[in-house]
Amino acid sequence: MLKAIIDDFRSIKKNDPAAKNWLETFLCHTPWHALALYRLAHWLHVSLHVPVIPRFISVLARFWAGVEIHPGAKIGRSFFIDHGTGVVIGETAEIGDNCVIFHGVTLGGTGHHSGKRHPTVGSNVLIGTSATLLGPINVGDGAQIGAETVIVNRDVPAGCTVVGAPGVIVKRDGKKVEEKLPPAHYLKQPPLMQGTQGEGI
Repeated sequence: MLKAIIDDFRSIKKNDPAAKNWLETFLCHTPWHALALYRLAHWLHVSLHVPVIPRFISVLARFWAGVEIHPGAKIGRSFFIDHGTGVVIGETAEIGDNCVIFHGVTLGGTGHHSGKRHPTVGSNVLIGTSATLLGPINVGDGAQIGAETVIVNRDVPAGCTVVGAPGVIVKRDGKKVEEKLPPAHYLKQPPLMQGTQGEGI
């Protein structure tokens, strides 16, 4: 837990030109405060199975920093939140290493799923201001999602840039394109077994 908190702190200098010195960053970078409280709450929630208190810690973080991260969410190393206000990360969200998100980002559910309800975000992903990602979708490694993009029940392939509402792919492997996002993996029908073509299921 402590190592993760330190890695999050180091990521601030890497990603935020406004971070002038370590003392100012330590005292004033409220998104990092929210992350540190999340790391503590997650440890209590997952490792020690402490009731109530982890959720209360997340409430304190929301009150202090405007960042709401459920203690059950899984977040990798060197996570950076810029500005922070309005960020919401749901209980079953998963985020890889070295990710950057901006204020107003929502990793939420649609209300139509049970169990895994929130997005899974790969490593080295950037999510711009006020982007909304809903459902247990997958966002591939190295994806970039533009400000105010809306993605519902659609997966984002690795290495793509997505913008718009609804989101569309505008860059893939460094080349400009204009492609619809593929349906989320859980919406795809499994292939018919051999010999069942045309038969009712």
